Amino acid sequence: MLDWILILLVVAAVAALLGFNAISGAALTGAKILIGLVLVLFLLVLFGIIALA
Repeated sequence: MLDWILILLVVAAVAALLGFNAISGAALTGAKILIGLVLVLFLLVLFGIIALA
């Protein structure tokens, strides 16, 4: 999932440099959603609510 976040951030940066604001915003929104999801999953694992085998 971290790979997807990095890919989306690179796409957003390149699109912003080239002036494609709509594509940049969409990629950045997707990256923000995935970052939030990773944070929630990390906290659930950290507090022991979800156990990893």
